[in-house]
Amino acid sequence: MKVPPVVLTIAGYDPSSGAGVTADIKTAGALGCFAASCITALTVQSTQGVTEVHAVDPHLVRNTLATLAEDLSIVAVRVGMLGSAEVASAVASTLKTLGLPNIVVDPVLRSSSGARLLDMEGLRLLRVDLLPLADVVTPNLEEAATLAETEPVPISVPWEEVLPWLSRTASKLRGFGCRAIVITGGHLTEANDYLNYVQEGTVKEEILPGAYIRSNSTHGTGCAFATAIACQLAIGRDLQEAVRAAKDYVRRAIASAYPLGKGIGPINHLV
Repeated sequence: MKVPPVVLTIAGYDPSSGAGVTADIKTAGALGCFAASCITALTVQSTQGVTEVHAVDPHLVRNTLATLAEDLSIVAVRVGMLGSAEVASAVASTLKTLGLPNIVVDPVLRSSSGARLLDMEGLRLLRVDLLPLADVVTPNLEEAATLAETEPVPISVPWEEVLPWLSRTASKLRGFGCRAIVITGGHLTEANDYLNYVQEGTVKEEILPGAYIRSNSTHGTGCAFATAIACQLAIGRDLQEAVRAAKDYVRRAIASAYPLGKGIGPINHLV
């Protein structure tokens, strides 16, 4: 039997399993990978929102990562919710020491219900210590603006006005050291994603066309997208192929979702 590639998810625990570690495990399984996990924070949440966040002891995070890396051949990593500056520092320093490949950083700063999931010092450490380790970073529009310390783009403006903003913002993010940026535009009038990366010293840009899907089951789409990219890289796809395949996976997972809960339900990770 062929052993599946191991993808490590470093993220928070969502007890409703729409996002975070448990959702990442489902995504990895659906895409033919084996998911190992390190929980960074415990939350009290449901499809109706996040009410409590409790960061895990950073010592436990360090030991978990080191123990997993010593035992398993990890070929890709997804970094999601960090929960605190102390955990952000622990994750960054440990990943730097371990030298793991294909690191996808999903900068989870707020929940979809608006709850803050990382403090200001944690945000600074994310910029300074984690982005330089990232092979790919996958912010949405708001997260990209926050990380780049720039004004957000209005979601109602025409695509022709959005594109220059995306290019400038990606350039600022590359300045922190990350090799590739995918800014997701699911909330735009034209729901396109934007890929920016450097290849052989030249900046490359690609617009990934999308179409808005009317659905009440979109909880955890950012987690699924980042994890899917990590999985696609783990099975050997190049960056552009990995991003396109991950976008298609999330589209299908939204389109085939079933209603769960009283709020924003989960996508169908097992599509």
